[in-house]
This record gives sequence, C-alpha cells and structure tokens, in this order.
Amino acid sequence: MSCIFSSLRLSRVSSISKTPFIAISSTIRNASTLAFEKDAQFRQSPPIVHKLLSLLQDFSTSVKSVQSIHAHIVVLGLSLDGFVATKLVKIYGNLGSVGAARNVFDQIPEPRTFLWNAMIGGYVRNERCKESIELYKMMKSSGFETDSSTRTFAIKACASLMDFEAGKEVMRDGEGSGLGSDQYFGSSAITFLVKFGCVDEARRLFDGLVCRDIVCWNSMMGGYVQVGRFDVAFDLFLKMCSLGIRPTPVTMVSLIQACEGTGRVELGRCIHGYVNAMGMVGDVLVATALIDMYGKLGDTGSARLVFDHSPMKNLVTWNAMISAYIRNGLVSEAFNLLPGLVSSGNGFDSATAASLLQGCGQICSLGKGKVLHGCVLRRGLESNVVVATAIVDLYIKSNALKQASVVFNLMKERNVISWSAMLIGLAQNGHAAEALELFGRMREEGVTANAVTLVSLVHACAHMGSLKKGRSIHAYLIRNNFESNEIIATALTDMYAKCGKIDSAEKLFDSGSVTGDVVLWNSMITSYGIHGHGLKAVSIYDRMKDAGANPNQATFVSLLSACSHSGLVEEGIHLFHKMSEEHGITPNEKHYACLVDLLGRAGRLEEADRVIKQMPFEPGSEVLEALLSGCMRNKNIDLGIKTADKLLNLDNMNPGIYVVLSNIYAKGGKWKEMYYIRGIMKQRGLKKTPGYSLIEVENRLHTFFAGDNSHPSWVRISHALENLRMEIEASGYVADTSCVLRNVDEEMKVKLLWGHSERLAIAFGLISTPSGSLIRITKNLRVCDDCHTVTKYISKIARREIIVRDANRFHHFVDGDCSCGDYW
Repeated sequence: MSCIFSSLRLSRVSSISKTPFIAISSTIRNASTLAFEKDAQFRQSPPIVHKLLSLLQDFSTSVKSVQSIHAHIVVLGLSLDGFVATKLVKIYGNLGSVGAARNVFDQIPEPRTFLWNAMIGGYVRNERCKESIELYKMMKSSGFETDSSTRTFAIKACASLMDFEAGKEVMRDGEGSGLGSDQYFGSSAITFLVKFGCVDEARRLFDGLVCRDIVCWNSMMGGYVQVGRFDVAFDLFLKMCSLGIRPTPVTMVSLIQACEGTGRVELGRCIHGYVNAMGMVGDVLVATALIDMYGKLGDTGSARLVFDHSPMKNLVTWNAMISAYIRNGLVSEAFNLLPGLVSSGNGFDSATAASLLQGCGQICSLGKGKVLHGCVLRRGLESNVVVATAIVDLYIKSNALKQASVVFNLMKERNVISWSAMLIGLAQNGHAAEALELFGRMREEGVTANAVTLVSLVHACAHMGSLKKGRSIHAYLIRNNFESNEIIATALTDMYAKCGKIDSAEKLFDSGSVTGDVVLWNSMITSYGIHGHGLKAVSIYDRMKDAGANPNQATFVSLLSACSHSGLVEEGIHLFHKMSEEHGITPNEKHYACLVDLLGRAGRLEEADRVIKQMPFEPGSEVLEALLSGCMRNKNIDLGIKTADKLLNLDNMNPGIYVVLSNIYAKGGKWKEMYYIRGIMKQRGLKKTPGYSLIEVENRLHTFFAGDNSHPSWVRISHALENLRMEIEASGYVADTSCVLRNVDEEMKVKLLWGHSERLAIAFGLISTPSGSLIRITKNLRVCDDCHTVTKYISKIARREIIVRDANRFHHFVDGDCSCGDYW
C-alpha cells in the first residue's frame, strides 16, 4: 500500500496532469482492493488514513478532485473517521463548497471539537457568519466543549455581523479559560471591541494579555485612530518599537491615517520618512495610504511623488490619486490620469467614476459629465448608489434639473445622501415647492433626513414664504432632536422672519436653547431689518457686545441694511465709522454698497456719489447698483445715466441694469430713450425678470403673474377686484399712474395697475380664506407705490391684516397703515 501511494506522487506530473480523475480513481481502487484482500481491518489503520489525508492535501485546489477522493473514502468506509471528516470539511470550506462541508459534518454522530471548529471556521471564511453563530450556539447547547479556536471564529463572525450582544456573550464564554493567556482569541476580541468603538475595554484586555503579537498591537492602534485618539495611537506605537516589535504595513497605514486625522502634514512627512527607512514605501497599501493622506491634507505634489515612485499600483492607488486631485480642485490633473489608468489594465470602477463625476460637478462641466455618464452605463455601474448620487449632483450643479430628476427616479436604491442631493438641488435652484414635495416622498419611504437637508428645506420655506410648511419642518426637527443645532436654529429664525412671523423668530432667538454664535446674532439683526425695525436691530447689536460676542463683517452689513430700510441715516453713518474705529473691521464693497443705499433712499444722492469717489478701491457693481436704484427712486436722470454707463462697462450682459436705466428714462418721460434701451436688451437676448406673487391657501401655494387670467378662480378674482376698486375709489383713492412705465393712455395705465400680481393674490386671499383672517403675500420684486397705497385701503375696507414681503422688506398693513411708514 505504501508503494502504491508513493507511485501516485511520483507519477503526478506525467499521468495526473493528463487524466486527474482517472488516475486518482484507479490508484485508490487498487489500494482499496489490496487492503481488503490482505486484512478487512486494514481500512481503519493509521497508515491509510495518513495517506488519504496527504492525498486530500495534494489535490485540495480542485473541488472535482476532492469529490473524487471523497467518493473512494466513502467506499473504504472511512467517511466517519474524525480526522478524515475534519480534513474534508476544511478543504470543502476553503474551496467555497460550504454545503458539501456541512453534509460531511452532519454525518458524524459525535463530532469532536476540532470538527466543530472546522465547520464554524468554514462558515466564517465564506462570509456565512449567521450560520457560524448558529452552529456555535448549537455546539454549546449540545454540551460539546468549546476551545480558543471555536471562540475566535465565533467572535470574528459577530464582528462581521455587527452583533455586539452575541460577541459579548462569546467573550463571557472565554473568560473562564483566562483571556489573558489566550493570545489568538484575545487578539480577535480586541479587534471586535475596537470595531464597536469600545477602545477603553479593548485596552484593558490588551494590557492583560500575557503574549501580544503584532496583530494585537495593530488592532489596538487602529482602534485609537478610529475614535480620533491619535496621540494615544502614537504613544502605543512608540511603546511597541521600544519592545523590539517590528511594525508591519498595517501598522504604518494606521499611523498615516492618524497623521491625516491630526491635520498636520509635517507629522505625515515624518511618518513618510520612517516608512522609507523601513523599506515599506513599495508596499501598495502603504503607498495608497500616503497618497490619500497627502490628498486630504492638501499636498497634492507629495501625493503625486509617492504615486509616481510606487512600483506597484492597484486600482485603489489610482483612485486615491484621482481623488486627491478632485478634492483639491485640480480636475484637469485628475482627468489627465485616465489614459494611464486605462493602459495599466487596472480597470475603472465605481470609486473612479464617483470621483471624476464629482470633479465635473465642481467645474460644472456638463459635457465631460455626460461622457462619464455614458461610461458608467456601459460598465453597468449605474446601480451603485454612490455613482448614481454623483451623477444627480453633477446635473444639479450644471442646472440640468430634468436630467437629475430622471436619474434620481431611476435609482433602485437611494440613501439619505441621494435624497439630500436632489432636495438641496431643487431648493437652491428656485424650485422650493418641488423640494418640499420631494421631502414628503422621502418621509413616506421612511428615510430620515440629515441636518444639511433640513437646513436646505427650511431655507426653501423661507424663500417661498410658506409658513405652514415651515412650521411642519420645524415640528419634524423637534421630533427628531435637531432643534438644538445652531445652524438649524439660525435657519429657523430666518424662516420665521421671512414668513412674516417676527414674533416667532424672537421667541426662538430668546429661547436659550442654543448658545448663540455670531451667525445667529446676525440672523436676528437681519430679521429686524427686513421688518423695518431698525432700532431693534441696533439693540441686538448692543446685546451682542454685552454678551461678549464679537461682531464680524456680516454683522455690519445686516446693521447698515436695517438702518437703510428704516430711514435711520445718521445711525447708519455712525455704525459705518464705528465698524473700523471700534472693531478694527475694514469696510468692504458690501458695506459701501449699504452706505450708498442708505443715503440714496434718503435722497442724499450727492453724498452717496461723494462716498463712492472717496472709496479706497474702484467701485464694483454692488456699489454702483445701489446708487442707480437711488437715482431711479429720486428721478435723477443725469446721475442715473452716468452710473448705468459705468455699470455696463463692468457687466454689459446684466439685464437688471438695462431695466433700471429704461425705467429711469420712463419716469422722466423719455420714451424714445427707453425704447432704445429695451431694443438693446432684445438684440442681446436679455429678458426682464417677470414679477410674480405667491399666496399659500390650504397648504397649497398659488402663483400669480401680472395680467394673469389663467387661475381656475379667475372669474371670482376679477369680480372681487372690481368691487375693491369701486370701494376704495369711493374712499378717495386716485391711481398713481406714474408707476406704469409704459407709453399708453391713462385708462390703460389704470387697467394695467389693477392687473399687478400682488392685487390678484390679495383678491384670491380675500375670497379663499375666512373673514378676518390674516393674508400673507410674497412678491419677488419691489412693491410699486400704487399697489402699496391700494393695499393700505384694502386692509381697512376688508378689516384684514395683510403682510406683503417684497424683494426689499416686509410691509404689515393694518387698518389703512403700513409698518414701513411709506419708507421703503
């Protein structure tokens, strides 16, 4: 028999390479026949078991070969032998045939511990961890004795399943055996605890181990890096080196990640030097970690040096370099790597696509993005949620919302980042209503929004002036414990103010639920400013100083704007000088624009012009636009023309400049000049922003444009307007047709005035809401003088409070008066 097995080994190259299964079958059949002829008891003798185990080892790389040997083992009657069964279970497990392994295991009536371990370990190696844990529990409940290997496999399975309770139970099972003396189980237990962030408990276990291998040290250091305790990770590394333990590439990867976490590129360079000294720079894991670290710390030059000198590059290495460029805004450099990546044969995966798509989004390169989208489709990567989200984000940033919506709706899997990208894109591109509708779908699908998404939604409600939806989002925030977030609190303060509920903004600000950083103080100042409460805005500034909060540049922009809208000219001038004298803040263009606007609204155009001439830098568009608006309000044609000319030299494609200039001419009765300006606009393809007004009724937003008769309730609206016109004319109203900047007769001018969008919205509000209830209107442009007068009359006749938010500020109309005091 011994000669037969020796002959098999010698003939492996010549005969088995040609006909492996025939050779195996023939050899074992001859061996078994001889064995039965000589002695029936020989089939259970140690020599044949040893030869079978050796044969299984020799042919352990092929399932078919193992099955052939297994068949003869059954014929020989050795399938119940514990050693043979264990070997079969291990080999089947290593080859991925877990079902075959389990069949072998189940045939053994009284499996010994090493057979249980082989089966449990097979499940773990094949990522069938749930079955591994079930078998471990069965082993315990059946009274079989577990050992270190059993528990090591079991706790690895618990770590993979993220089953903390089951893992702790396995650790309790091992306590009786003395965890401190069990190096392998102790090392696996440390890895398990670290995975759940229990680094202090892991450290106690680590310190209690009698013998610690490099895996233990690496796990412990990796755990400290994972929870951000980078200094402890470095201390542990120094202790390890002092004990003469040589670090591995895994050690260095953890330390490189620690350098990344500290944000100190100098420390990273030190570790890089140590890596060079240890001769590990050629290791692909270490090189990739260095590239990633340098990229995240903003040193793309060093990242590229590591990349270029790395002898081995896998796809992860290429992706790390591409990501480093994208993260630092070097999109062209990232795309320049593509030819090399393709020629390297490393392929192109979802991480590559996601990074490059993100780069296209940064530079709004829709052309390149579409090419990448095509590559993604050809490679079948569109089902990857990260890639699909990057495509959605690219289209949104390129203002291609329809394409973004198509991709989003086709996504089979969406996470909170996908939803957030679509929601934020809609909200930031003026589609606030669609964003809120999508948020409803998101909630229906059970996806919990994050803080970034919710802030964007709150801003969307503020943009539309939708108080009901804003309150609904606020309630959601409270239920999900987001209200204490300062960024969200600031957004809510802004939302309530822009929805006309300045009292709610005040309550939120004074609630004490937030610490009140400078951004929140600024938000409250702005809120008072847009409601015309200039003195209250200044009082917040005083409270801010008393509280020890330092005002910044944005604070004074808000303060100066508040003074401008409230007619507090002297107070505004005083604050402008105080900004630099008391707080050391150098005024920028925004501050000068606010000061010019302050003077222009008050009719002090000569002073405003002097301020511009005395500025320490050349005036930009913001300052000149503020002066141009003042010229229009005060019908100063000469200065308006000069200012418009300067603006057009800066930006001759801004339609707003042409509109204001044409309006200046129209107010001065210079119709020929007005038509000339409008003709230039038409030639250049520039269009005036259409005025519209929004009103929310029964949780639905209704939009009205000037002269719009498309609303389903148009007949009733028209009837209501006619009744209002007759009533207010009977009360002494005379139309101010100077607001109509068109060369038509007086009768047509009056008709055009009564078609203004805010009047349509107010009329709809009167016929659609209960008597005496508040009417809330949002307009995208400045309210004209005549509409302002008409709304005062309506508030008195209809006995309604009417709140109108225009492009500049809020107007609270009550009993024939407006909160602005006719100054806006």
